[in-house]
Amino acid sequence: MAKRDYYQVLGVSPTANQREIRRAYRRKAFENHPDRNKAPGAEDRLKEINEAYEVLSDASKRAQYDLDRRLGPSRPPPPPRSGPT
Repeated sequence: MAKRDYYQVLGVSPTANQREIRRAYRRKAFENHPDRNKAPGAEDRLKEINEAYEVLSDASKRAQYDLDRRLGPSRPPPPPRSGPT
């Protein structure tokens, strides 16, 4: 499964503060908890919500995540150049 944008998972904007992130997490976790939501995939959605909150609620993890989002997917280094020896 491809990783989704954590801001979309929680339904907040990238400029959301910690309070907004916490409130969105609690709301989404409550809605998708398997004890309340018997729909197929509820447990997987809850795991994704928890992962998003774990990253966005920690300032250093969030900064690294935001940096990775801006830079896009990482590319492998170019092959070494062969030249005259």
